[in-house]
Amino acid sequence: MRQVAALPYTTDADGVMQVMLITSRGTGRWVIPKGNRIKGLAAHRAAEVEAFEEAGIKGVACPAPLGRYAYAKTRRDGETRRATVDVFPLAVTGQVADWPERGERELRWFSVPDAAQAVAEPDLKSIIAAFREPPKEPGIFLRAVLWLRERSGERIPMLRWFQALMPKQGNFFEQFEEHAGTLVAGADALSRLLKGGPDMADRIREISDREHEADDIIRAVLQDVRRIFVTPFDRSAITGLIGVMDDAIDQMNQTAKAVELYELTSFTPQMQDMSAIIVEAARITAEAMPLLRSISINGPRLHDLTERLVKLEGHADEIHEAGLKALFQSARKGNPMDFIVGNEIYSHLEKVTDRFEDVANEIQGLVIDHA
Repeated sequence: MRQVAALPYTTDADGVMQVMLITSRGTGRWVIPKGNRIKGLAAHRAAEVEAFEEAGIKGVACPAPLGRYAYAKTRRDGETRRATVDVFPLAVTGQVADWPERGERELRWFSVPDAAQAVAEPDLKSIIAAFREPPKEPGIFLRAVLWLRERSGERIPMLRWFQALMPKQGNFFEQFEEHAGTLVAGADALSRLLKGGPDMADRIREISDREHEADDIIRAVLQDVRRIFVTPFDRSAITGLIGVMDDAIDQMNQTAKAVELYELTSFTPQMQDMSAIIVEAARITAEAMPLLRSISINGPRLHDLTERLVKLEGHADEIHEAGLKALFQSARKGNPMDFIVGNEIYSHLEKVTDRFEDVANEIQGLVIDHA
């Protein structure tokens, strides 16, 4: 028996993430919104429907699942069947005042670790716990080991040995994290923009504002790279990482400008799905940035995050190809201009996802050099 589920989450201005759980109507235990697949709907779209019906949540579900868990489902006739559930992350954009199962369940926001503890299924615990892991700090013994390793003349050249002894300067980590915040906000606004509706002008303006903020941050980074003697990473690595992050928000802004230029008001499901992948990629990037402060400790987690970023880009390519094919077939029977305009929107969206793959590659380079 195959089912789908949504993992609803929100992130506040400080980067603190919360996950919503609901109670099961039968047992009262904590679960996530889930249900059977819906004929004619993609799995992640069906997960959005379940989140709305069971918790009144509106949001953007990423087409790429986080993982899968299994549980024993008891049917009304008393028969027990094994159900396998695909879990899709859902970025919450709002909650309605009334929904189909209102009053039938308890709803509660949890921190990620508390949510993992609250659910019963072991595999679901693992999925939630891995959704956002806190940065790890080395203990006293491990700090000593790292201190000795970094200062080993056999492991690193004399220049890096000298740099290891010097105090680190600059606010590069804070700037990385601040820039990642613009990616999260821009991706959220982009996903809302591609839903259409009366507030599209506000979403376009918001993306532009986030792009301007990102420009200010990258200028500060480049100035610091030139003026600061000792940096935490090679200067090329710093400029490379912040550069591809900035390219991502630039392409989001280019998408919004194209939407405004061509006065688009409706968008294909594939365009919306690509924007949902961008939301997930931005979330992962925002999680990865604080981990760079202790790469030696957080290397395995960074590897997992970058691996998912690369997979998301591959999934986006598949959606892009399917969307272009559908757009071409539709334009053959209608207005060819629709294909030209739609192709430009798809092109910008694909470039956004490509830039997030570049982010993954830059982070992997840092892990290889420093972990």
